[in-house]
This record gives sequence, C-alpha cells and structure tokens, in this order.
Amino acid sequence: MSSPVYPTSGTFPAQSQHQNHGLAATHAPRIAIEAVTPSLDQGRFATKAIVNETVVVKATIFADGHDVLAAAICWHDDEGQQQRAPMSQVEPLGLDVWEGSFTPHRVGRHGFIIEAWWDVYATYHYELAKKHQAGVPIGLELEEGRRLVEQAAERSEGTLYESLADLLEQFRLAQNDADRVALLLDDETTRLMHEADTRPHLTRSDALYPLEVERLKAGFASWYELFPRSETDNPNRHGTFKDVHRRLPLIRDMGFDVLYFPPIHPVGRAYRKGPNNSLEAGPNDPGSPYAIGSEEGGHDAIHPELGTREDFRELVRVAAEHGLEIALDFAIQCSPDHPWLKEHPGWFSWRPDGSIRYAENPPKKYQDIVNVDFYAEEAIPSLWLELRNVVQGWVDEGVKIFRVDNPHTKPLPFWEWLIADIRQRDPDVIFLAEAFTRPAMMLRLGKLGFTQSYTYFTWRHTKAELTEYFTQLNESPLRDGYRPNFFVNTPDINPYFLQSSGRAGFLIRAALATMGSGLWGMYSGFELCEDAPVPGKEEYLDSEKYQIRLRDYSAPGNIIYEIAQLNRIRRENPALHSHLGLTFHAVHNDRLLLFAKRTEQSDEAILVAVNLDPFEPQEGAFELPMALFKLPDEAALHVEDLMSGRQWTWHGKWQSMRLDPAVMPFAIWRIRPVH
Repeated sequence: MSSPVYPTSGTFPAQSQHQNHGLAATHAPRIAIEAVTPSLDQGRFATKAIVNETVVVKATIFADGHDVLAAAICWHDDEGQQQRAPMSQVEPLGLDVWEGSFTPHRVGRHGFIIEAWWDVYATYHYELAKKHQAGVPIGLELEEGRRLVEQAAERSEGTLYESLADLLEQFRLAQNDADRVALLLDDETTRLMHEADTRPHLTRSDALYPLEVERLKAGFASWYELFPRSETDNPNRHGTFKDVHRRLPLIRDMGFDVLYFPPIHPVGRAYRKGPNNSLEAGPNDPGSPYAIGSEEGGHDAIHPELGTREDFRELVRVAAEHGLEIALDFAIQCSPDHPWLKEHPGWFSWRPDGSIRYAENPPKKYQDIVNVDFYAEEAIPSLWLELRNVVQGWVDEGVKIFRVDNPHTKPLPFWEWLIADIRQRDPDVIFLAEAFTRPAMMLRLGKLGFTQSYTYFTWRHTKAELTEYFTQLNESPLRDGYRPNFFVNTPDINPYFLQSSGRAGFLIRAALATMGSGLWGMYSGFELCEDAPVPGKEEYLDSEKYQIRLRDYSAPGNIIYEIAQLNRIRRENPALHSHLGLTFHAVHNDRLLLFAKRTEQSDEAILVAVNLDPFEPQEGAFELPMALFKLPDEAALHVEDLMSGRQWTWHGKWQSMRLDPAVMPFAIWRIRPVH
C-alpha cells in the first residue's frame, strides 16, 4: 500500500536554537483542531468501519478573531488513493463543532486527517452581505471584492481562469452597486472562489487517524454454534462433517449465516476428561475438543473421526451454497500429546521436576491442557510464526472467520502482529475475541484488531443494567473500537437466568440479543430451551464439551419459528444491522424495556418492547419517540407488528402496552409518520 501524501500543514520545521523564540511562535498554527472522532488513543489504533457505510467525522475547530474558517476531511483507501470531503459547522455554531462524512468502498486499512484554513472569500461574503443588509456605504467593499476575484484569476489556469475572467467582465459592465453585490454574493461566484482559494493558515490535525474498513459480516451476522461430533444418530458413533450436511437447511432456515465449530483437531488422550468434566475417561469418551493434539496431529490437522480434509472442503463449499460461512475456533493450547511437545519442547515452560504445568483458571483446572510460553527463548520467533501459519493454513482452506479462545491470556503484541499480518494478505478475515474479563482488556483487544468481541450482555438482566450497558456500547470509546457479539449462551455458560425462566426466558434473551446488536450468536440446544445445570453453577449438566449429545430438533416447546422470525426481521431492517443508533424511551414499569433504532437515511424506525419478567404479564404507559421524526406530541404514527403482520395507527405521544410471557414476552413494531 502506498503512503498518502497530504498538502503541507500550518506547522513549520523547528527553529534554530539561536533564533528568537517569539519569532518561532509567529509560525505556529493559528487554527486549533481538537476532539477528532472517530479516533482511538489519538490515532494509535484504528477505529472500525463497514464497507459502503458512511463514516461521520467530527472535530472541534476554531481560531482567534472572527474570520470564517473552512475545513475538509482528507482520506485515503487501502491503496493510498486520496479523496477529500467537505466539513461544515454543526448547530449551534458557537460550539465550534464541525462535521463531514465519507463512504469507503473498499475493504482494508484506510486513514484520514482533517485540514482547516481561513476562508478569505467566505469572510468577505459574510461581511459584504451584513453591511449591504444594514444599508451602510459599501463602495470600498465592492472594490475589495473585485480585487479578490482579480487575484484569484491571476493564479488560475484553464476553465477556472476563463470563468473568473468572465466574472470580472460582468462586474465591470454591471449597471449599479446592487447588481455588483448580487454578482459577488452569487453561489457560483462562491464556488469559483473556493476552487481558487490559496487556503491561508492551512493547518492539519496532529494525527493521521487509521480506519479499519471490513466486510458486512464484521458488523452484521447471526452465529450458530454446534459440535460436528454430535451430529449423529447414535451416541456411540462419532459424528462427521458429512453428517453436518443434514443440519444445514434447518440452520439456514432459522436465518443464521455463520456456522461455528469448536476445535476440529485431534484430541489428546493423556488426562482426557470424562463426562461432566470428570478426571477419569472411559475408552470411548471423546474428551474435550479444546485438549488439542495427538499422534494424529495438532492445530493444522483434522480429527480423523470427523472425516478427511477433502470432507471439510466439501462442507465449506456446501455450507456456502446454503448461505452459511464456516467459522473455526482458534485455541492456543495443547494436549500433553500434542506433537509440539516433542518437536519443540522449548516452546513450553517446564517445572523443576521435569513436569509441565497444566492450565488453571481457579477454581477450574484443566489437567488435559498445557499452554505455550510465548516469550521462551526458543519460542521467538518460531512459535509466533508457526501460530500465524496455522491461521493462514485454514484461511487457505476457505475459512475467513475465527473465534479466538481466551485471547486475553495471550500477549497483546502477538495479537496486534498476527491480525495485521493475516489481514494484510486477506482483509476479509474476521476475528472474534472470546474474552469475559476486565473492560479495559476487552476494549484493548478490539483496538488491536479483533473484529468482534464477546460481551457482558449475558449477565445483564434488569432494566437498569441493560439500559446502562447498551448505552455504554453506543458511546466512545467503545463505539469506535468494540463491536459486541451478543451470544445468548455458550458451551461454557448456561446463564442462571435461563436455568429457571422457561421458554419465555429464552425468548426474552433472543429478542434482546437480536434487536440489541447487529451481531448475535447461540449455541445449539438454545432453540430447544435446554436449561439443565450443574447444581449451583453456570454450566450445563452433561456438557457437550465432554460427551456426544443427541438432540431432537423437533421436540415440543422449541422456539425455532420465533428465532427464524427474529432473524428475518433483522435482515429486512437496516436499523438492526448494528448496535449503534439505539435510544431508550420511557415506559412506566421497571419490568418493561423500550428502545428504538433508526438509520439517518430512513423515515421509519424500529421500536422494541420487552417484558423482562418471564413469569407474569406486565403492562404500562409508554412514550412514543416522536422526536426521532421531529413530530409534535399529538402526531400520528403508522404501526406494523413485525412478528404478526398486524397494522394500525397510534395517535398521540403516550400509549399503553401489555406483554404476556405466556403468549409473547416482546413486541417489535416498525413505525413511521402518517402523512
């Protein structure tokens, strides 16, 4: 990628030590450019964007005096091609906030700066119009305007020179001052003078602000997770990639477009875990797929009972025909049987007695897993390069999406390097960070390049918790560097709420996830409302991590239809393609949550109401978001219930609702003004 070259800013080379410091100050910029958004750490990290979607840039721009300023966004794409977009002041003008926008049409690393300068002709235009309106003599001002046009013509060429010369001739032939004023204030004159502007006191922002532009699935996707080994009709027979083919139509019809597999690699036998994480495994127990590696191979190999590499390639191809993209788990951990322990013992940390330390996350212990040491003497750079090659190998097999296991327990410099390295060759690759940890760490992973991130959504249940969390995700810095993927459950997490809330609870969480974010995911069994826990823990009884699980996907009480409807509504309404643009609205019941989403280009909005109580009907008066449409309180809104298809009209700002969890604990309405 070529480096962009921008016009010279208002800054100047450092003055000699022997020069007067006051003289040096005369060359300092007169224009301040501050509070640039979107930005992360003053341009240290790239903010996130989606290809073909508008990027709105804001900044505080001001200078001494009363001269009119002008500003522009100078941006370049991943090939270094430069473009400009104008900026204008945002109301109210006294706050000095400027705004502009541009739309990237390529995937890859972009960047922008902001330029500002004194707009001489705009200043003249303002003063002339004000004096003319006040009726004061303007003979001298008209001569100043003529000279400005004359000077602009002298420094211009081609058609611009011809247009300005023609303007001067019209000025000379004007019959009176009123005609001369009209000519100098004309929009075409302003446009020509802007084109010929020398941009005095030109100043550029202190930083070049990088922007990572990614494909649509980086911000809008529905993930479905399954264990291929459980796609079998016999608990004693290991499922295969070919068995997964049978499930593809159902997963597609539910509206999912990403099919995610836990690790598909050979599973070690040393210290293999049995059912429910027991320390003793029987001869036919499959073990945890996260205990990666055996004599059959490691991270670049496929578990032989799943099938061949050609079987995997065929599954990737057939899934794509169903509109499903395969995502793989990238878990940097090893079974004690992993080939790396014999081939590269220097990649690991050994204890004084010659044993190797297994993984722990107290009180959990993972005796079947050992971790690499990224900074061991023999690991730099060979381990780093090997892990990069593992990812690139699966990219070469057609996998462009990776869910990364516990990235917060691996070195941050490693992720920044690896993601940049992979995406430099293929910017379509997406990385999802599975990290439930400290907020600063979760954001940092997003800054380092992770496309999406797991979230605290799983543990937000009350109206106050959800309102606070969704609001945080819509504010900087999270909105600029952190894309939340609202997984409702995972093989590791059986949330307490789902253990006791029944079918209605699963519908509540599905509605919140699908409507709250452009990205959401669920682990198989959620559609069957599976909720049996290990007593006192947020874990599944008979966890699929340690055994093969057979399921009847047509079992009574399933919510497959409702999930399909929710995904359909998401696809059909662009306002739901992101977690951004969400606003909360008043409803007089703490068990009822109400929020709206709308794109700036649309004359419609999506209004979502959720009963957070899975057991009892809840009702309350609520406030319609008239302000979204700049309507008075007494206006009327057309309403369409997107789950049932019913339509009606609401008159007035205040309405009432009743949501019965035994029927449907949520409502999704598409609203628009009645014209």
